[in-house]
Amino acid sequence: MPQATLPEVLELAARRYPEKAAIVYCGSVVRYAELQRRVAAMSAWLRDTLALRRGDRVLVASQNCPQFVIACYAILRAGGVVVPVNPMSKAQEVRYYAENSGARIAFVAQELLEHFEAGLFDRIVVHAYSEAVRDSGADEIPDWVLAPLRPISRADCTGWDKVPAAGDGIDAEVRPADLAMLPYTSGTTGHPKGCMHTHQTVIASLAASHVWKGLHCETVVLAVAPLFHMLGLQNGMNMPIFLGGTSVMLPRWNPAVAARLIERHRVTAWTAPPAMILDFFAEPEVAQRDISSLALLSGGAAAMPEAVATMMQQRWGITYNEGYGLTETASFLQANPLARGKRQCLGIPAQGVDTRIVDPQTLQELAQGEVGELVTHAPQNTVGYWRNPQADREAFFELEGKRFFRTGDLAYMDEEGYFFMRDRLKRMLNTSGYKVWPAEVENMLYEHPAIHEACIIGVPDARQGEAVKAIVSLKPGLRGEVQAQDIVDWARGRMAVYKAPRFVEFMDALPKSGTGKILWRELQEQHRAAARKESE
Repeated sequence: MPQATLPEVLELAARRYPEKAAIVYCGSVVRYAELQRRVAAMSAWLRDTLALRRGDRVLVASQNCPQFVIACYAILRAGGVVVPVNPMSKAQEVRYYAENSGARIAFVAQELLEHFEAGLFDRIVVHAYSEAVRDSGADEIPDWVLAPLRPISRADCTGWDKVPAAGDGIDAEVRPADLAMLPYTSGTTGHPKGCMHTHQTVIASLAASHVWKGLHCETVVLAVAPLFHMLGLQNGMNMPIFLGGTSVMLPRWNPAVAARLIERHRVTAWTAPPAMILDFFAEPEVAQRDISSLALLSGGAAAMPEAVATMMQQRWGITYNEGYGLTETASFLQANPLARGKRQCLGIPAQGVDTRIVDPQTLQELAQGEVGELVTHAPQNTVGYWRNPQADREAFFELEGKRFFRTGDLAYMDEEGYFFMRDRLKRMLNTSGYKVWPAEVENMLYEHPAIHEACIIGVPDARQGEAVKAIVSLKPGLRGEVQAQDIVDWARGRMAVYKAPRFVEFMDALPKSGTGKILWRELQEQHRAAARKESE
């Protein structure tokens, strides 16, 4: 693995390809030499004006835009630590991130400023997306991106345009082992936890992914997954810079615009969760566009439904390369070999990664084929949770002299060493003593010709303990044409009766996280709460 820092990676790309497009955004281009200059100027201002010191944490909250990239690399160059925050966060959540991380500086898009309480930070740098747009006539620019920077009256805020455009000075002494990123987990088991990633752990993930996928300096990446999340942060921001490639950046997901940009800029690589791919290929405009440049379509977060993978292969000649990673592993951890992948598979461990299946209670390694918890020892693993020794004790353990991370995912390994997900450790239904894995049932439901999205949850049942319920959205044009009983009957004809949903509920769209994952826990809790209320 390269012994380097992220600022060094940008500096190298700018030196090798100064006039090359680093970021294409809403018709505007930021070239590597310019990106490096703006990062250097912002970094100098952070050090000299705001007294940012090595190890200081800085929040960044924004939709995808060049300012997000400049802010992150300026923070890193000054020796600081980037704390990427979901732009959907409300005031209480922002306060938690600020207080837990100890950040006193923040970079914030103007429409999010209302959630950043006065006095919470020493200084907030506010930007408008329009400041990065030089050609307002580009057809893919939404109105909210073109909104000008509003007057700023708060004493704790400085407009992006007030930061000097030039300036450098002495660089901070940044080392590979220094803390670089502090992304927070989703907080599904309580308060979000900050994952401590060093320059080295972040770059280890990038280096492994780069070699595994055959990426290079001519790679053109479609950056649409949110940059606040590790999937977007690594694949849409850090990876193109690591390669000296180009990032074609969307401010927010729009399948029609994505198809136009792939055609226009000859995008070659795109990493996205299956839910986003489903939306993309359901968009009528995709059929009218030339997307033949797309050589690599990869992702994870959930298994790609067999029916969708088959459609992509038969109609477009595209194989979706499934991989596996977590916030704790800086995204990329393992994946399917490009030339020999398996469907609905987590692939095999990447370079330097040691993945095992253990009994969740005893932590003893299990035999091939047995379902247990997936644990991993890898150079890209988080070094620990921020100020949370209890979480560290629960998440890490020693096996054969190595420090392993417990993913909380249930999986098994086949006879060839490929890993297959069963489900989250706590996401297993028990109906009349039979175990039901929701991911397996969901994958089958995606084969139904009318189903667009599906989520399986367990609802209380006096006789069976738990009953299987499907929450589904139908494809456009088929709403009202398919009834709940039709899906129940269809499912019972294709899977064991204990697996088949007894109940089906329709929604126009299933709730999702910022990275496109269906929020199954939220749906599960809503229905269980409703059941408890009915029984009272």
